[in-house]
Parts: sequence; C-alpha cells; structure tokens
Amino acid sequence: MFNEITPFVLPDKPVEECGVFGVYGQGLDVARLTYYGLYALQHRGQESAGIAVADGKQVQLHKGMGLVPEVFTGHSLDNFAGHVAIGHVRYSTTGASQPLNAQPLVFRYARGMLGLAHNGNLTNITELRSQLSATGSVFQSSTDSEVLVNLIARYNTNTVEEALMKCMIDVKGAYSLLIITENSMYAARDPHGFRPLCIGRLGDGYVVASESCALTTVGATFVRDVEPGEIIRFDKNGITSSQGLRACNPAHCIFEYIYFARPDSTMDSFNVNKVRREMGRQLAREFPVEADIVIPVPDSGTAAARGYAEESGIPFEEGLMKNRYIGRTFIQPTQQMREIGVRLKLNPVREVLEGKRVVMVDDSIVRGTTSQKIVAMLRDSGAKEVHLCVSSPPVMRSCYYGIDTSDEQELIAAQKPLEEIRKNINADNLHYLSLEGLLNIFEPKSNHFCTACFSGKYPVEVSKPKKSGKFSLE
Repeated sequence: MFNEITPFVLPDKPVEECGVFGVYGQGLDVARLTYYGLYALQHRGQESAGIAVADGKQVQLHKGMGLVPEVFTGHSLDNFAGHVAIGHVRYSTTGASQPLNAQPLVFRYARGMLGLAHNGNLTNITELRSQLSATGSVFQSSTDSEVLVNLIARYNTNTVEEALMKCMIDVKGAYSLLIITENSMYAARDPHGFRPLCIGRLGDGYVVASESCALTTVGATFVRDVEPGEIIRFDKNGITSSQGLRACNPAHCIFEYIYFARPDSTMDSFNVNKVRREMGRQLAREFPVEADIVIPVPDSGTAAARGYAEESGIPFEEGLMKNRYIGRTFIQPTQQMREIGVRLKLNPVREVLEGKRVVMVDDSIVRGTTSQKIVAMLRDSGAKEVHLCVSSPPVMRSCYYGIDTSDEQELIAAQKPLEEIRKNINADNLHYLSLEGLLNIFEPKSNHFCTACFSGKYPVEVSKPKKSGKFSLE
C-alpha cells in the first residue's frame, strides 16, 4: 500500500537505513546547522525527521513524518535556541512507520532530560524488550531505539558515560548513537563499527555525522571517525574519549560503499567515489566485454560505470536519464502506475543506444524485477546487445544490522543460478563482481568489513527475524 509517507524505491535495491547529525558549540545556530546536516543525509532515510536542541536548562524537540523540508517549514526552528543539537532522518528497519517512532527520542529520567538518535539495529531486541517489560518498563513506540532509552534510565545512578558502558554490555548488533543532555552531547559506536560515524570541527565547536558529506555541507572540517566501541563526550571542556567496550574485529558495512553512502563521503579512511570507481575497474578486469558503449544505472552505478569504461577503453555514455523531480515520496496509486514506475524514474536515450552493444553497470541486484524492466527499455530503444555488469557480488542473505533488505525467498541470487537470472533479466551476459575482487579494493583492511549479505557470515548472532529483515517485537 502506497501513501504520501511511503518512500518510492526501485524494487531492486535495499532500502536506506537512518542518518544522525549533531552539533555542539557556544554561539552556533545549532538548530539550523542540524537542519542543513540532515538535508545532506536525506538519502539515508525519508520517512521522518527530527531535531532536539538543548540550552542548558531543557531539551526541546520538533519531529514529524516526511522529508526534512516537509517537517521543518516556515519558522519552525525560530525558537530553538541552544548550544547543542542532534537530529535524525529515519527509515524504519525496526518498528512501524509512524510518528511515535520518529527520532530523536526525548525523555525525562532521574538525572534530567536526555535525547537519543540511533542508526542501526539491535539484534537481541526481542530478548531485551521482554526482560525490560517483565521488570516494569513501559514502551510507547515499537522501535528498538526505545530499548536503549530504557537501559540508560535504568542505569541512572551513573554518569551518562557509565550508563552507556553498561548498555553496551547488554545490547548486541549495530548502533551509532548521538545523545544530548541539557548541557552536553555524546557519540557512541558499537564495538564492530557496523554503521559509520565521524567527527568534524566547526570554529570552536564540533559536529558529528553519519557521513562526512554532511560535515562539509555545514562548513565543518573532518577530524576523524568515531572508533568502534568508543564513547565521546562534547562539553565546555572540549572532547573527552573513553572506550565503552573493547573493539571487536571491525565489521564496517560494505554496502555503504556499494550503494548507500553519498559518493563525496569518506568513511573509515575510504572515499566512496574512489571505491566505486575501483569496483568498476575490477569488474572490467574480471569480465571484459566487447561492446560499443558503457552506461550506468544512475546514480549509484555511475562511478562504477566510469571505472569500467576507464579500464576497458570503451566510451562512457549516459544512456539512461534519471528524473530527479519525482522525489522519494512519489505516490503510485494504481497497479498500472506501479508497472510504469521504472520508466517514470529512468528514461532511455534512444540516440545513444540505438544499434549499440551496451555494457550497463549497476551497483546491485536484489529481486531482479527492475533490472528486467531496464533491459527491456534498452532493447526497445534499439540496443543491439545488453551486457549487465554488477559492481557487487550476488546479494544472497538479508541484513539485520540496519538495512532493510528483502526476505531471502525474494532475493533472486539466493533462489536462482546465474544463468537462470540472466535469462530472467533477458540480458546477453550477466556478470557480478567477485567477493574477493571487492575485498581486495580495501587492502590492507580487506578483513574490516561485514559481508553477510553476500557470504552469510554474520559477525553478530541475530534473533529470529520476520519477513523483510525486520525484527518481530511481539
């Protein structure tokens, strides 16, 4: 069922997770800086947005369903004065899409007021929620982030750092957190470092964001990434770092580099655009094709397509034009509209494609339905041959660490062999980048990544999920 708050997403892609952004600094317009930071992170979540601001006495909150400019309109931030703020854009990987689940979550507890913004998924959510409910905890939302709120409140006799350290012992899975009190801001990252989180400097203040592109958007200078297992406090004394939990083997999400992150972001020392370009080069080395042109499936396949063209010597062309005015909240009210949704999003350029042998580079295939429609569009536009090259390995397993992937029964690579997929898509050839070739791009840190969606090797044990990779909270 589609409605005005349901993101329109091509079926062949996993859905974005969440983005967090925070600012600490006296004299800074922290609310508006957070607004612009969230705007830069809009690609990470389109269901809801929120900003919490602290002024030393209280924490104010404004949040709602929709995109950032839809939630914050007119003068909605005029009265949000303060020196610290955190913000959140959300896609619901756990919990329904509803106003109660929008973040940040702001609450009062024994030590005052506290706001929390969370990117990631807790994998032992069902167990923790049951334990907390049995001892009297009350939940207003269905998001796993509220479990963190309850745990922090339970450890209220300690400082926020100590409460977070105890929380980190209890919870499993993926979390990059921003927390504010009336006077301070805290950043924390799980001991595997699944989801990204980085720090920037802005004048005498500090900025924390899911991606470095948001730092540069507000004029901040990148300082470093938050380390796995680290807790950082930002207050009038500057930065204080402590190790909340001993770092485990790094397991940074490799799909951030393949699809989710903006190309102008650098995460854990790797620039996304350079990585994607090298994926394309490696794909060309593994699967050379005799063709006339290389085209991308825009936008996430563009850098890899350029890399393929550079390595192969085949000219790069824009054979598919993306309609950037549809937006993520495009409504598809009828089955007929759903069927033509891909053509509304992408339109082939006949003058580029007609009579050509085409290498089409995409970043990933999940269900195969969109790839099938795009190949059909290319053929209808006169393409002589269509060779589909994918700059990632086959997606074989669901993700439980903060990305909403399809159920394994809906993942085409988990259900069909390569040749059957090729026939289903109706491509002349189908090539996936090998996992070995992908990991070699990250040398000497090739073992620092979570590849569970390709290999089925999950770094952290997961509870029994329900369909579409979301956890049951019943």
